[in-house]
Amino acid sequence: MGLLDKIADIEKEMGRTQKNKATEGHLGSLKAKLAKYRNQLIEDASQKGPKGEGFEVQKHGDARVAMIGFPSVGKSTLLDKLTSTDSAVGAYEFTTLTCIPGNIQYRNAKIQLLDLPGIIEGASGGKGRGKQVIAVARTADLILFMLDASKGEVQRVKLEHELHTCGIRLNVEKPDITFRKKAAGGISFNATCRLDFMDERTCKMILKEYGINHAHVLFRGNYEAEDLIDVVLGNRVYLRALYCYNKCDLVSLEECDRLARLPDCMEASCAIGLNFDVLLAKIWDYLSLVRVYTKKRGQKPYFAEPVVLRQGATVKDVCLGVHKSLADNFKAGIVWGTSCKHSPQRVAIQHEVDDEDVVMIMTK
Repeated sequence: MGLLDKIADIEKEMGRTQKNKATEGHLGSLKAKLAKYRNQLIEDASQKGPKGEGFEVQKHGDARVAMIGFPSVGKSTLLDKLTSTDSAVGAYEFTTLTCIPGNIQYRNAKIQLLDLPGIIEGASGGKGRGKQVIAVARTADLILFMLDASKGEVQRVKLEHELHTCGIRLNVEKPDITFRKKAAGGISFNATCRLDFMDERTCKMILKEYGINHAHVLFRGNYEAEDLIDVVLGNRVYLRALYCYNKCDLVSLEECDRLARLPDCMEASCAIGLNFDVLLAKIWDYLSLVRVYTKKRGQKPYFAEPVVLRQGATVKDVCLGVHKSLADNFKAGIVWGTSCKHSPQRVAIQHEVDDEDVVMIMTK
């Protein structure tokens, strides 16, 4: 029996099993088996499948955005409109066959935009070039789904399923679960809050599927069995996702308004250049980038090329962004901006910076 047959049998059994307190452990065990077989299927497909010329694209700029979508939804057109890159555009499917990078200059930051080939259903199992496309998507900082507004949410559901099967978790935080293997002592299961979907018996059954008999497990949130499986496997990627419904000029105003009100969604039209300014602003917000300007003593800030970091960055990250020696020889920092109680303010290296702060580094 092949992996696909085993996966199908498990999915059928899960569909037949009633969900109640008595079957939680059994369902948890089935979910662990399903995740194990899917993970093995992905690894086999990546080893057997062609590497694909053009998929090895070096990271460039301050952030990377990968466009994911079915064929002929406007990915190449959007790349042409937002960047100076020429990507083949056609009214037929699979116009783009390789990964084509482009660069967006926005708010003094450089954002790499990747035009990936359209994927098909079953891409997570190795159909088409889906494996290569999803492998590149795992390296992105943001997934931009390009969807056809005339098809409602059908494409969104299918694409989310393909990425979820390949271990990409969208718009969710990594589960706050501590998992650590031990040499002996059995399974130690604890929680800091009430658990509605997990208990010690289910936890032990899940770990048993992976041959783990001694481990320390601590839940700091009301998580489910899938969350524990993700932590145990350790190869999941947690990314922000933005859903762009293209061709909104071809649907009614009511449908356009409905799609725009869905979580993490917006509408646009690549054909007439509608809402590109809103799209760029949303991409910026979802990337959570922070621009920090540096200055030398007695000189004006250097506004031409800021140090672009992620939200939550500190003065130490600013130092490392300029030169490693600044962090090693750091004495104090002088900061102007919204991160300070008063401007200027003398700060330590752990001080967290805000967007458009000005920082002067004093060395020993």
